[in-house]
Amino acid sequence: MKTTATIFFLATLSLSATAQGPAAYVNPFIGASTSEGAAGIYHGLGKTFPGAATPFGMVQLSPNTITGGDNGSGYSYEHKTIEGFAFTQMSGIGWYGDLGNFLVMPATGPLQTSAGSQQHPEEGYRSAYSKQDEKAAAGYYSVQLTEHGIKAEMTAAPHSGIMRFTFPAHRQSRIQVDLARRVGGTSTWQEVKVIDDHTIAGYMQCTPDGGGWGNGDGKGNYTVYFYAQFSKPLSRYGVWSADIPEGWTRKREDIESARYQQQIAKAAVLPGVKEKAGKHTGFYTEFETTAGEAVLMKAGISFVSIEGAKANLEAEIKDWNFDLVRQRATDLWNKALGKMTVSGGTEEEKTVFYTALYHTMIDPRTFSDVDRKYIGGDGKVHVVKDFSKRTIFSGWDVFRSQMPLQTIINPRVVNDMINSLVTLADESGKHYLERWEFLNAYSGCMIGNPAVSVIADAWLKGIRGFDVQKAYAFAKNSVEKFGNGSKGYSTGGLGVSLTLEYAYFDWCLGKLAGALGKREDEKTYLSRGGNYRNVFDTAKAWFRPRNDDGSWQPWPEEGRMRQGYGTIESSPYQQGWFVPHDVPGMVALMGGREKVLADLTGFFDKVPENMMWNDFYNHANEPVHHVPFLFNRLGAPWLTQRWTREICARAYRNSVEGLVGNEDVGQMSAWYVLAASGLHPVCPGSPRYEITSPVFDTITIALDPAYAKGKRFNVSTRNNSPANRYIRRAWLNGKPYHHSYIDHASIAAGGTLLLEMGDEPNKSWGIN
Repeated sequence: MKTTATIFFLATLSLSATAQGPAAYVNPFIGASTSEGAAGIYHGLGKTFPGAATPFGMVQLSPNTITGGDNGSGYSYEHKTIEGFAFTQMSGIGWYGDLGNFLVMPATGPLQTSAGSQQHPEEGYRSAYSKQDEKAAAGYYSVQLTEHGIKAEMTAAPHSGIMRFTFPAHRQSRIQVDLARRVGGTSTWQEVKVIDDHTIAGYMQCTPDGGGWGNGDGKGNYTVYFYAQFSKPLSRYGVWSADIPEGWTRKREDIESARYQQQIAKAAVLPGVKEKAGKHTGFYTEFETTAGEAVLMKAGISFVSIEGAKANLEAEIKDWNFDLVRQRATDLWNKALGKMTVSGGTEEEKTVFYTALYHTMIDPRTFSDVDRKYIGGDGKVHVVKDFSKRTIFSGWDVFRSQMPLQTIINPRVVNDMINSLVTLADESGKHYLERWEFLNAYSGCMIGNPAVSVIADAWLKGIRGFDVQKAYAFAKNSVEKFGNGSKGYSTGGLGVSLTLEYAYFDWCLGKLAGALGKREDEKTYLSRGGNYRNVFDTAKAWFRPRNDDGSWQPWPEEGRMRQGYGTIESSPYQQGWFVPHDVPGMVALMGGREKVLADLTGFFDKVPENMMWNDFYNHANEPVHHVPFLFNRLGAPWLTQRWTREICARAYRNSVEGLVGNEDVGQMSAWYVLAASGLHPVCPGSPRYEITSPVFDTITIALDPAYAKGKRFNVSTRNNSPANRYIRRAWLNGKPYHHSYIDHASIAAGGTLLLEMGDEPNKSWGIN
């Protein structure tokens, strides 16, 4: 059964997506649910947002349906009411989330200062809305707010956004802005000032005391500045300000409490006040409207200053032409998505593909203003010169597929991200690389040293527009500060996951050291890459956590199937396959090829049909994302071909539930884009990609001339179909090709990889 979002989207797709460009295939509702019930696990589903954005833009103008709980995007499709439309969002993350700042809501009638709740929307300014009238496209979102009879539309530019509200006839129509609102908490201090009869400006400070990322544990500490204008003059306006008593804590659970919400609901309303600062403030402007009258609001945001927000708005949205801004957003998406062109496949598969590609281009977002200023890790204003400052690096997730994808289609973005991490390490004085960076803060979650992988992978692929000596020094500091230490293994509750991942990142540093001619370091860190062996218990024939004294932790009744037994978001069975840098050594340790092949085959055969969260190949989470491609390394590439086709078909669909796990800032979607194109790495830090069965007949990748010798690289097929999923023969640039892998240099050189497909495996192809 298709969801409403799917039905609407397929109806619009018939208008000829080909003529409109690849952006017409994008369905932003894919994955836009946080529902634990639908997912069967507290991690929820995709957790994407459906609102308007531009490729890697600072602004994401999107509906928000909820402030509290583990709802990182601020939106979940099954919710019945909308509390407002915010200018900043995160895509596909858990851990309570953050941003969701500058929340705008149109209304009629008496002013309400609290949003209310899903259970009691009448207690606040939130509104029920019409699901059948909710629409989304790349760079555009619209909905009918049924409580007030208002149509809300929004579109975005990179640093700014514009909203169009079509009101009914009413003597007291309104646009109100909740300056305190923040996903997972609250901004802790706000200021707003009326500049002239059309303009307001101000800022919102968001500190860990106000919850947010990890309910404050993520150290999210940022200020959003805004400069906003209204198409209708400010004649009846004012502010509201709630008295938040000294001593009240303001984390997520505090904000959600009845006591706090009651305090907001009785906020003082101050008509005509032109300037106000406080702990919980908002602004409103009221006016009379005729039936069908459109009132617009536009705003620029900045993380630097009000002047920066103003410059951003004036550079990008000069007038009130909403439709022109929307067209520009569509054009930006067509250009960005046009870097990959597919033919063949079904309309549904094209929708899934281009929406996935779209989701890989939300982050890492721009963090600098149009004048190239940004806030550095030292809290000071800096001016970027030869790269674009970027933020939101979900390292543990994105090093696996998202960043490798960008090395092919957006190498400039990878270069920017490395520069951004290196400058942050320098400016902050920490001199190590953050593993999960959020607006200059270390988010405090996940494990490993993923930036080391990204840097090594980029350098070995010829992406080198950064200070490599400084990057290397900070990478070395990172693995020395966070690693397996003198024991050669990590202990504690995450000992298996930590040991295996640290071993891999040490290996990455060794490869980078070798490329830079640092021979002693190369020897040291490549050797440390073998530390995964130190948590393999030969008596149990699998990986097992150890205590500080070297003894093994008690073996549970479920054995390697126990979730969380020395592992993070996985079991030893799932995490144990993570030795991407030494697959032959891993296989030998596990008992040889035949035993491993049988074990790995069972790992996939026991996966549920819907591929939702499970104890075997759990595509809903990252630790296993490389595992389908291990069959290539085991001399059984037909099983890689079989299972990547199965995953593409069963774990990705054109529906709200179309992602089986969190999007995780592009990772879940990047896996699909690569696998559906017939390419995916096992081991970033090596320039090798595994070849698998492409979903489409032809995939054409436009290459960046600053980073590649060729203009485009094609993956083409003969006789491709859902049944013909096995590679029978292959040719690279017209010459027979016998390998189940290809290196980055061959892709960057341009050319064509031609695959002849069939319904039966050719067990002699690609086994060398």
